Amino acid sequence: MRNPIAIVRALATASLAAFLSAAPFHAAWAQTAPLGAASRFAVLSAAPGGGGAVTCTGAIINGDVGSSGLPASVVQTEGCVITGAIIAPVSATVLANFNTAYANLADVTCTVNFVQAAFTDETLSLDPSPAVNCFTAGVTFTNTRLTLNGGANDTWLIKVGTQAVGALTGSSLSVVLPTGASACNVTWWVDAAATMTDSDFRGTILAGAAITTTRGTFAGRALAKAAVTMTGGSVIGCDALKGKKGKKRDCRDDDDDDDDDDDDDDDDDKKNKNHKKDKKDKKDHGYK
Repeated sequence: MRNPIAIVRALATASLAAFLSAAPFHAAWAQTAPLGAASRFAVLSAAPGGGGAVTCTGAIINGDVGSSGLPASVVQTEGCVITGAIIAPVSATVLANFNTAYANLADVTCTVNFVQAAFTDETLSLDPSPAVNCFTAGVTFTNTRLTLNGGANDTWLIKVGTQAVGALTGSSLSVVLPTGASACNVTWWVDAAATMTDSDFRGTILAGAAITTTRGTFAGRALAKAAVTMTGGSVIGCDALKGKKGKKRDCRDDDDDDDDDDDDDDDDDKKNKNHKKDKKDKKDHGYK
């Protein structure tokens, strides 16, 4: 007869191993996209081979704009206003961070699958993480209200084109968040292109093809593996939503531009601590 204690220990070990093996997937569900250096951009065209292109016509972009192409690849015409920095070409780090985030999100397992490809004059609700809401192919929203359930601190992951080539298309689409929730806690992974027309959109789009917006409002980030075109309407990036003040930078590729604002905060804390220490040393030695 086997020792009962040994059996209990074996079961506990097996249960722990199963939990640890599943933990990374749960962690991925609960997080927004780990964008690294790419997180600073409200608009980013990360096309490979230096083929990035951003075109802004009559739109207001409140945030930084980046392109993998040369400076001329960011085109502003007919009333376009960009309040942040324009960086072209962006650094290799930005491109690598974006591509890694895109690939990692592609691997996250779906928990809810929608096979319906078109929604018109409808109301649809999606749950927050750990739910991963997936549209198996392309999806079109027309005059649709998409409500995200949950609370102010929740995150949402929505994937489009998980089983077949699929684009995200919205016409008069309204994305509604819970009171106090941030658009930057909503992540859209899109297999192909994303197109928004006259929509009130919320979230960060990581698109495998081009992103096009026409009129409407867009809060979050528009990040694509191809061109980004914005005509009319307004875009407000995550840094602006968080109340961060933009820093003027030139358009040259500079890895120093990739430092996170957290690093700046750490530097400020160190300066304050050093300042206080200097004052104390002076006082201890009889100086004012």
